[in-house]
Amino acid sequence: MADVRIYHNSRCSKSRATLALLEERGLACDIVNYLETPPSAEELTQILGQLGMTPQELIRKGEPEYAELGLDDPALSDTDLIAAMSAHPRLIERPIVCVNGKAALGRPPEAVLAIL
Repeated sequence: MADVRIYHNSRCSKSRATLALLEERGLACDIVNYLETPPSAEELTQILGQLGMTPQELIRKGEPEYAELGLDDPALSDTDLIAAMSAHPRLIERPIVCVNGKAALGRPPEAVLAIL
């Protein structure tokens, strides 16, 4: 099996639980601390396609940046939202696990098992 990439935030309990679940299965994980190394707009676009989600579904609406940047404006395009998430990675829902051209959001952590 290809290596598993996890977009991880060590301060998030769901992210820690998802990483532990992967490691318990002996999977080699490429851990991306996305707050320090945010995915580019292109990477986010690809991840969204793999998740089958829209940017509005992946964005964390409770973060202060969401309101500060006016991201609830229905006139904003997907491109605008993706650019905001790349520039402000706290807006990205977590954790995201990618493997073999598929992706899953680890909410709950067991949801990632479907793509392994």
